[in-house]
Amino acid sequence: MNPRVALLRSTLARRPLLADGAMGTQLQQLGLAPGACGELWNLEQPIRVRQVHRNYIAAGADLLTTNSFGGTSYVLFTHGAGARVREINFAAAQLARDVAGDRAWVLGDMGPFGGMFEPYGEADPADVKIAFRQQASALLEGGADALLIETMSDPAEAVLAVEAARAAGAGCVFATFAFQKSATGFATMMGDSVAAALAPVLAAGADVVGANCGTELSLEDYVKLTAELVAAAAGRPVIVQPNAGSPRFANGNISYDVTPEQFAAAVPRLLAAGARVVGGCCGTTPAHITAMAAVLPR
Repeated sequence: MNPRVALLRSTLARRPLLADGAMGTQLQQLGLAPGACGELWNLEQPIRVRQVHRNYIAAGADLLTTNSFGGTSYVLFTHGAGARVREINFAAAQLARDVAGDRAWVLGDMGPFGGMFEPYGEADPADVKIAFRQQASALLEGGADALLIETMSDPAEAVLAVEAARAAGAGCVFATFAFQKSATGFATMMGDSVAAALAPVLAAGADVVGANCGTELSLEDYVKLTAELVAAAAGRPVIVQPNAGSPRFANGNISYDVTPEQFAAAVPRLLAAGARVVGGCCGTTPAHITAMAAVLPR
């Protein structure tokens, strides 16, 4: 096993780890236009991408997430960059690796491919798996220590991504879902319960499982969700990355209401519920991560 992966595993067993926060909203503050392809900035604006990583490592993050959420050929094709998958993802990993050095681990970020499988959509699962493997290979070649499959709604898609990550040679795979409240409790957009979402990705080989980017979930909701995740995780570590509340739009700007102080206050409760990795998703900033680092046991 890669020594850095082995150290990641042993450190995670010894103490909680702190992930970073949002990438997209941070890039928008640096000038990325809403709806533009942030992944292309790995090539066109690398200094600004590095700056986001530097801000998070200065805040105390143990894990830096690459700027590659929409890095599959399917998503990049919509921006005219479908043929640049390897170039974009390799650069994403290199930028994070350069900043992380020996101070943090790099998570190669893999988000949804943005479509639906046949017969509800036009995507062939076999082709999607190939796209995930292409992205995973480039991230690992660029220096990612582990791969983070995130913001999943369909367990079937998440399984393909986990399998592709493993086939590409990933020594550690994280897999997280976006949950929302339903009449019967927490569920994915596709209607899967926490247990139903986690079981197949665990069987596929995910090492760390959890949740991020919950729709209209409060921090207290995340504490309750964490307990459900831990109960369904079959002893695997759980990662939880809440949003900073729901986005509000005014005068062309997006803002979020949950403060760094509120995130810090939630950390002990998330850990008590069983989380082993905490961090932030949409709307969170280096200030949120700094506040969390101040109360996280080391």
